[in-house]
Amino acid sequence: MYGSAFCRAYNEFGWNVYPEVFAGQLLEWLRRRGITAESCLDLGCGTGVLCEQLARAGIRTLGVDLSPGMIAIARERAPELDFRVGDMTAFQPEERVDLVTCTGDAVNHLFSPEDLRRMFCNAADALRDGGWLVFDLLREEEVPDGEPFTLDYSDSVRAVFQTVRDQADVIHLTVSVFENGELRTREDIQEKVHPPALIRSLLRESGFRVEQFADSLLPESGSHGTTWFVAARKALPFLKEL
Repeated sequence: MYGSAFCRAYNEFGWNVYPEVFAGQLLEWLRRRGITAESCLDLGCGTGVLCEQLARAGIRTLGVDLSPGMIAIARERAPELDFRVGDMTAFQPEERVDLVTCTGDAVNHLFSPEDLRRMFCNAADALRDGGWLVFDLLREEEVPDGEPFTLDYSDSVRAVFQTVRDQADVIHLTVSVFENGELRTREDIQEKVHPPALIRSLLRESGFRVEQFADSLLPESGSHGTTWFVAARKALPFLKEL
């Protein structure tokens, strides 16, 4: 779970571009497939940027995140929307939805196959029959060890980001926030890289049919060498019997 220091760094250092771009691509992806989504559950919603974009397109969206800090920022950004603190492996909306999303590497915060299975089964329970689960996933090539990089928030505040990948395919992102040259906060975020074969298998076991597993959501957007984009459809009742 993200602590308050990382939540502030995430929000203040401009990491909202990705969910904004993803939202535009997702809406186009839905349009091309002839999918009408009136409602969406966004698991691991972070600061709520994707929820905002989908709501502007007329999709009723509920955002859920385990981090109270992320939800506090989301509620401040978009007080008219519905955001809840909750576990993506267990949270259920009051009514089933047409679409479940989970972006920004949120799935990679689940380390074990059992937690992944629980999340996929939970998403299936939240969806109407024939509904869609769309999420992104770090690829095996993601985040080699690298030099620290710095982002300046103001003349006095800067954040230093360092990524290290260990032998167990766990990515460690350390975020250090400095003010006037003095360290104010430091936080270590961990994510697990999962093989695509495992994800496909767990989705099938959870009642989904994998329709897309590619390095881009839209073909013309070009390859994202560090990210998989996965779209899976909840099986219709008559297909479950086959």
